[in-house]
Amino acid sequence: MAQSTINTVAILSPGDMGNTVGKMLRTHGLRVIAALDERSERTRQLAANAGIEDVGTTDRMVQEADIILSILVPDQATAAAEGVAAALHRTGAAVLYADCNAIAPETAKGIAQIIAKAGSRFVDASIIGGPPRDFESTRIYASGEDAATLANLREYGLNIIDMQSEVGQASAIKMCYGALTKGSTALYTEILTAASALGVADALAAEFHNSQAARYQSMQSALPGMAAKAHRWVGEMEEIAQTFGDVGLTPNIFLGAADIYRHVAGTSVGKVTPEEPKPDFHEMVAVLAAALENKS
Repeated sequence: MAQSTINTVAILSPGDMGNTVGKMLRTHGLRVIAALDERSERTRQLAANAGIEDVGTTDRMVQEADIILSILVPDQATAAAEGVAAALHRTGAAVLYADCNAIAPETAKGIAQIIAKAGSRFVDASIIGGPPRDFESTRIYASGEDAATLANLREYGLNIIDMQSEVGQASAIKMCYGALTKGSTALYTEILTAASALGVADALAAEFHNSQAARYQSMQSALPGMAAKAHRWVGEMEEIAQTFGDVGLTPNIFLGAADIYRHVAGTSVGKVTPEEPKPDFHEMVAVLAAALENKS
């Protein structure tokens, strides 16, 4: 790929976030592709709705793409990179591979080595905000020597911020940001589930209304919105735990947060998809508390 020439972008994989990113790029004039041979019917449908072209195999994807955006569940990031690297070796193709997942800086550096050994270039990227509906709604931080090339996608609707720093920095800001947002939701979930299990949910809610009204409103919004994402957030909390542990802080807070999301994912409310209605706040807390009895 010439430094400034971008014709085709591959999305790996066009799930909840990936299909919206792909749709934004396609709307702004790029060809957007995905290798969907081994993907679920839901992912195929999301891709079709976004106008993302199915090229079938990973081999064909790496041959046709100028840039690959990896947007996956965090614990699949390394395996996905290994799969792409194998395809690059088989085909002799070369791409710019941007890992946009919620992963620790050290994980990003490991993936950079995998891609480099396959003869391709790497950008560490991280997405902050929900699926992009307009340019300002979502920020994509980018770091590494080739971040400026990825930043050319600003011309196609993505708000990419070149940090002008080394691989790991984009992941680092995502880890710190996610620790606040998703970490807070994990704390809210644990508090409310405990209150329900202890039989003081109504009394605590009344006290929250009296002294923590704004925060309680945030809880009521955060929990139902999290239900469909809990299974994805387990891995993100584990990556945050690794990140903080790597700098000498305790990883235990976020290992605990991972446990909370693992608990949610194992219940009926954790089985909903983003396309389905969000669970009722009070019913969700009751389900999470009732599920504790099955653990005892």
